[in-house]
Amino acid sequence: MTLSAEMIAGLGPLAALAGTWEGDKGIDVAMSAEGPKETRFRERMTLDPLGPVNNTKQVLYGLKYATTAWPLGEEKAFHQEVGYWLYDADAKLVTRGFMVPRGVLVNAGAEVATDATSFTLTADHGSTSLGVLSNPIIEQMANTVHYEVTITVNPDGSFHYVEDTQLEFKGSRRLFHHTDENTLTRVG
Repeated sequence: MTLSAEMIAGLGPLAALAGTWEGDKGIDVAMSAEGPKETRFRERMTLDPLGPVNNTKQVLYGLKYATTAWPLGEEKAFHQEVGYWLYDADAKLVTRGFMVPRGVLVNAGAEVATDATSFTLTADHGSTSLGVLSNPIIEQMANTVHYEVTITVNPDGSFHYVEDTQLEFKGSRRLFHHTDENTLTRVG
């Protein structure tokens, strides 16, 4: 994918992520009835450039994205999400807004330098700007109290992410760290 100079400048630290990516080194650690369960997975992610988006005084460039993950050796996906990665160059703000089909929405963000090759975005339950929302049934069972993702663009052009979704189950004060990580290589 060839991006214009305007698009590269507008996307800032997100420019390196534009494209279609795959990786089969994923590790998901989630809660199950028996306790923490590790699942190895493969993933396909598309990040399509968009912009400029004029939002009153704010000008955003971004990536419309979708990702699907399958347990290794299986045909049925166990995770999907859709959303947007956005960059506001004036505020040096990267946000990642996405939804998973269980009815959980996350809007994570942080100030990120234009030339950064590694950055961390966060969201907290109860925040009205960089926060987490869940459907009422999930909210009755467990709160997502904190979400964090770190993206690192590697020298070989691949990128690695590590996610930590911290859950507080009703009746327990102990946090459970639902984690995911993978290294993705551009395929298109």
